[in-house]
Amino acid sequence: MSSTQVVHEEISPASLVDAMFAFRKTAAMKAAIEFDLFTKFGGQARTAKMLASDLDCAERGVRILCDFLVVSGFLTKSGESYALTPSSQAFLDRRSPAYMGAAIDFLASPQMMSLFLENPAAFVRNGGSVGLANVAPDNPIWVKFARAMGSFTGPSAKALASDVATWPKLPSKVLDIAAGPGAFGIEIAKVAPSARVVAIDWKPVLAVTEENATKAGVAERFNFRPGSAFEVDWGSGYDLILLPNFLHHFDREGCVTLLKKARASLVPEGRVAVVEFVPNEDRVSPEFPAAFAMVMLATTPNGDAYTGRELAEMAKSAGFRVVATKPLSPSPASLIFLE
Repeated sequence: MSSTQVVHEEISPASLVDAMFAFRKTAAMKAAIEFDLFTKFGGQARTAKMLASDLDCAERGVRILCDFLVVSGFLTKSGESYALTPSSQAFLDRRSPAYMGAAIDFLASPQMMSLFLENPAAFVRNGGSVGLANVAPDNPIWVKFARAMGSFTGPSAKALASDVATWPKLPSKVLDIAAGPGAFGIEIAKVAPSARVVAIDWKPVLAVTEENATKAGVAERFNFRPGSAFEVDWGSGYDLILLPNFLHHFDREGCVTLLKKARASLVPEGRVAVVEFVPNEDRVSPEFPAAFAMVMLATTPNGDAYTGRELAEMAKSAGFRVVATKPLSPSPASLIFLE
């Protein structure tokens, strides 16, 4: 573009107003999921009156909620009838195997909302949360995470397991750090029938991990070690160590400490699988990984969304020689194998 060219941009307060009113979408989604509104459609168009009867709600309330969900792109409207969009059918109808509605219980929990909205200027000024926030020992928020976010992390876990399933030699001893709902360890156990999995997390969280492993029929191959990943003895001899959605909670020094501990716990040919939201070097793209840094600013003292270069530097500092990164479709996360 020459210096004489001018980029014409529409001047509008629309984006500003949308940002200031963003809590409307969270509230509408929270209400709709609590009422199981999207499931009530049953794959058919419904009027507000019909839905109100099913939900035992005021028709006016349901009409306004549904109109707002149309405006927000979650429903369509024809005359007086509403219907699900294809995405809402896939991710918000409880009967769908891809259902993700339960995530609202964690993402819009009182603790998370308080960390973001009570005093956002404080975490910006401080360069991170004031206090330990979500990385406080035995924080009960992670029990809520484990119960609510299994469907959210499930696609990433399945994608990682699909990659592992192609290895010429499947892992026989696996370590799942910050296991949470257990999705990653469980999916690996499914594709590697002889693998035994050690899961580390806070004790109340591991109760949820065990519940999910039992439902998946693999609990007898799990061993549970409660405590902080920084303090618990991980043991040794692992073919595969899972570090999903964990490094972003800590500063560079903390990440290198964890990666050194991982390297010391591996067999010589073992690998570490890191799952992270990885922004480009410009830190403003792709949208979700770039925006995720704001989550870490609000909810941790020193966490961040690290670029691929930063993650590679940490891995090399911890003694890893090979760092291979690939997209973890269909999620916005990336998979980084360390050897």
